[in-house]
Amino acid sequence: MVSFALKAGGKREPRCGRLITEHGAVDTPVFMPVGTNGSVKACSSEDLLENRVAMILANTYHLYLRPGHEVVRRLGGLHRFIHWPKPILTDSGGYQILSLGAMRTLSEEGVLFRSHLDGSAHLLTPEKATEIQASLGADVAMVLDECIAYPHTYQEAQDAMERTLRWAQRSREAVLDRPVTLFGIVQGGIYPELRKVCAETLAEMGFAGYALGGLGVGEEKERTFAMVETTLDHLPVDVPRYLMGMGTPEDLVEAVARGVDMFDCVLPTRNGRNGTLFTRFGKVHIKNRRYAEDDRPIDPDCNCYTCRHYSRAYLRHLFVSRELSVYRFNSIHNLHFYQSLMERLRESILSGTFSRFRREFYENLDASGDDECEASGSEQGDLASQASVLE
Repeated sequence: MVSFALKAGGKREPRCGRLITEHGAVDTPVFMPVGTNGSVKACSSEDLLENRVAMILANTYHLYLRPGHEVVRRLGGLHRFIHWPKPILTDSGGYQILSLGAMRTLSEEGVLFRSHLDGSAHLLTPEKATEIQASLGADVAMVLDECIAYPHTYQEAQDAMERTLRWAQRSREAVLDRPVTLFGIVQGGIYPELRKVCAETLAEMGFAGYALGGLGVGEEKERTFAMVETTLDHLPVDVPRYLMGMGTPEDLVEAVARGVDMFDCVLPTRNGRNGTLFTRFGKVHIKNRRYAEDDRPIDPDCNCYTCRHYSRAYLRHLFVSRELSVYRFNSIHNLHFYQSLMERLRESILSGTFSRFRREFYENLDASGDDECEASGSEQGDLASQASVLE
């Protein structure tokens, strides 16, 4: 099972903690790369370990459809199957209720999906979602929730929130062959009173941790962080708080400032495959022709494998030539950047210098130049088709 201990911070302030799992300890705040199909795209487990990734996220819905959770269980569980020795968090399939809206039918029992692979019908209930995650061997599993689109009405948000609460209770009561650590998910859309009710009711149920769901789906950032603050005010202090699916560097800094412990997002790897590289001084769009003869690494201060070995000119050449290796090189750099950012955040919290770190973080971004793409028209068309690779 899982335990959590705070080292610094409290309810709505920067926090450091340690999450202890069967597969190792995770220092928080932590960023989890997304491995939808049991693989962080373009990267091996060794790449992740070299870049100090402590925990990854895998997708329940996709692994259930292919190769199947029972197959993974018979092959020794997800950790062995994907050759990953550290903790794994699995989502529940709740986000697919939003993202696959045209291919599902929602009811009180659960959600009936039409597989995007072959059109076959699959009923995902709260109990089934929990069973799948237990079979995968997840260190942390999420309850099945209903994530709704933005904009939405108060009634739509209330209905989804109340269904999420009923499903959370059913997830807790699911009969399983092996124990699993469950996190509850707070829904309620953009309405503070609904967020409050959901957070307090889940806290009464008693979960090992709590996630903030249904945010970063199109609403303004000011509203997003207002909902983050409202939710955190009504969650227990001594358990992990997890902001689902949000992950620009600015998002991480601002959410940590408010007391969030855990994050996941596809941005580091997706943006890497699309040619956007993160640095302390802003983004580098490697397809920009200004890098055609630039012999510098992406970031001279970065010690990742990519920056130690390859120039901007070479990475640009690989990208415009559509060489597959560039997806790995770019993803490695972005993952290294994200892990380094989280390390610096933890260090600043423990040393009492978070406010200074936050100020300098934005000063560096403000000092960066505008790096818009200057590719030719025909080259832009080629790159646009290349950038359509799905997460």
